[in-house]
Amino acid sequence: MNKQAIIASLRRDLQQVMATREGATHSALAPARIALRKFQMARLSATHADLLAAAQTRLAALFFLEDLYGVNDFTRRDADIERLIPMMERLLPLVALRYIGEAIELDALSETLDCAMAARLGGQFSEADYIAAYRSVGSRGERLAQIEHIDSVGHSLCQLVHMPLIGASIAAMRIPARIARLSELHHFLERGYAAFRVMPQPEMFVTTIVTRETTILNNLYAGSADPFRY
Repeated sequence: MNKQAIIASLRRDLQQVMATREGATHSALAPARIALRKFQMARLSATHADLLAAAQTRLAALFFLEDLYGVNDFTRRDADIERLIPMMERLLPLVALRYIGEAIELDALSETLDCAMAARLGGQFSEADYIAAYRSVGSRGERLAQIEHIDSVGHSLCQLVHMPLIGASIAAMRIPARIARLSELHHFLERGYAAFRVMPQPEMFVTTIVTRETTILNNLYAGSADPFRY
C-alpha cells in the first residue's frame, strides 16, 4: 500500500473512530463502555502478565494495553493526527504512516465492537455474560481483523526501530510538537518507538501476543469451558 492509499484509509478510519467515540462518551452508554474496557484491560493484563512483569517487555506490553487499547481518552491524539495528516504524508516514511494508519484502523474497529457489546451488557456483568456477548456481537472475521491489526501495528514498530536515525528524528520532534500543540501524537510515536527499541527480539513479542489472542478467540467461539487459557 502506498502513501496515498494509507492516507485515504487513515482519513476514513479517523472520522469513524472520532464519531463513534464522541457518541459513546456523551451518552448513557458511557458507563457501560468504561466498565467493558476495564474488564478487558484486566483480562489482557492477566493473559500477558509475564510480559508485563519482564523488564525487557514491560514497556511494550504497557504500550499495547494503554496506548492501543484502554480506558484513556484518545480525543486529543485523534485531533492531533487529523490536523497533521498533510504534513505526515510529506515527511513521514511509509512504515511510520502504516503504523499510525493501522493503529487508528484497530481503534475504529475496537470502538465499534465495544459499543455494541456495552449496549448489550450494561454497566454490570459477569464473565459468563461477557463471553456470551463476545460470541453474539460482531463476527469472527471482525475479531480476527482486530488481531491482524495488532500484528500489523507491532510489525510496523519492529521495522521502525531498525531504521537508521529514526529515533533521533522522533526525539528532535519533541519541542516543535509541543509548540504546535501536537504533544499527544508525538508521545504516541515516541512511546511506541521507545518500548520496542529496548527489546532484543521485538518480533517475538508481537508473535507471542498474536498467538495467545488467536488461541483465546478460537476458544471463545468453540465454547471452551476455560476460554482464556492459551
